[in-house]
Order: sequence, then structure tokens, then C-alpha cells
Amino acid sequence: MPDQNTTAPRSPSAAEALPRGINHIGITVPDLDEATRFLKEGLGAKVAYDGLTTDDAPRCGAETERQLGLPSGAKIRRQRMIVAGTGPSLEVFEIEGQQRPAIGLADFGLNHVSFYVDDIEASLARLVAAGGEALSEVHGNSRYEDSPGNGSVYVRAPWGTLIELQTIPSGHYYPKDSEATVWVPPEPSA
Repeated sequence: MPDQNTTAPRSPSAAEALPRGINHIGITVPDLDEATRFLKEGLGAKVAYDGLTTDDAPRCGAETERQLGLPSGAKIRRQRMIVAGTGPSLEVFEIEGQQRPAIGLADFGLNHVSFYVDDIEASLARLVAAGGEALSEVHGNSRYEDSPGNGSVYVRAPWGTLIELQTIPSGHYYPKDSEATVWVPPEPSA
């Protein structure tokens, strides 16, 4: 029998109902070990933990499909949380079932992951050496990011995800009606 002296659940304040920031970005790859190798070699990433291993039963079935929006019959075989620098982590999935190629910049939905780097040419060389495909040479950023020394370049990961390398050493500038400033990873401590 429920306790008669309980109080009603507290409603969150307006601030508590808002996000604190991006926690992680999810990507699906055909081979988790190969993707991990690429991310480690190309971006200096580190594994935080494996949420699902080959020793575990796959996550699958009608309830998993409903909860995660998976197509019928899909099975999450492996799942790994990876950290590259500061900011959001990457949750990397290896999923069996109906799949489509990775989307491009013109497609609806999440279309790239951007990493802030200090030496864009060296970072590009490292990512290409790890197996990425540079789509162009380093080029200037868009307005408000085009301060002195800026640069950007897109690299296609071996499984098709677009990775942007970006540097803005002189910082962003903002229009008078800007409501916020863009988060930039802090400089590494010495």
C-alpha cells in the first residue's frame, strides 16, 4: 500500500529542464575495432569503456527496436564510448541488420562531426595516414569563423562519416544581435 504521507513529485525549474550541453555523438560503423584503430591513430582518441562486447548478448528485439528506432531484426552487436580531446564523446555502434550508406552534408540529419585542432595541416596528415580521405585542401571557414589563421577541411572516415577538422586561433567574432558565444575546447594545459 502506498505511503499516505508522500508529497507530489517536484516539477523541475526552467533551468533544470534545459540541457547542460552535448554529452556524446553516436555513430554506427561496420567494424568497431577498425573504427577504433582509425579514431586512435587519426585523432588520438581513447576508449572510455565498452558498453556492449562480443561476450554480451546482442541488444535486439521489438522493445529495443521501439526504444532506439531500429529497423526490424537489427541487432546491436557492440557498443563503445570513445573520447577524443575535450567535449562530447563518441558512442560508436556495430549493428547487424538493414543499413544504408552514411549520409553526406546535403542530407537531412546529423551530417558531420567537427574536431577543433591547433595544427590543421599536421592533423589532416595524421587523419589521412590513418585511412581517411581528405575531400579538399585546407580552406577558409565561414563568416564569423574567418578570423586570421582559420582553416577547415572535411575528411571522409573509412565507413563514410564526414569528419571536419577546424582551427580558429584568432577566435570567432559575433554580430551585434548574437545571443550566445560558440563553445571552443580549452587550450591544452602545459
